[in-house]
Amino acid sequence: MAKNPKHRDLFPGALEVMILQSLRLHPMHGYALVKHIKQLSDDLLQVEEGSLYPALQRMLKEGWLEAETGVSTKGRPTRIYRLTDAGIRHLEKEVISFEKMFAGITRVLAVAKA
Repeated sequence: MAKNPKHRDLFPGALEVMILQSLRLHPMHGYALVKHIKQLSDDLLQVEEGSLYPALQRMLKEGWLEAETGVSTKGRPTRIYRLTDAGIRHLEKEVISFEKMFAGITRVLAVAKA
């Protein structure tokens, strides 16, 4: 299967940061997370289920998230994910790290344009 040339993989940790930041706003189920990230990125980022659910499981194991059984808007049972205090601390560290990395990339791109 050929890859879409417009498709770009996220850099390591980006999906987890976006999930944690989204859940900082309020608890959500998986499909709501996908829609939220897609909408906020103006459809530039599309999270696939094959990436989302393994990431959610990793974050549950790390203690960054909690999950409870809920009901979707269509009346189906679903898991609602909530950010923990450990998740907030991890998110804050990762945001600082990403900001530093982004600043470095920006400097390299600025030199390349000069």
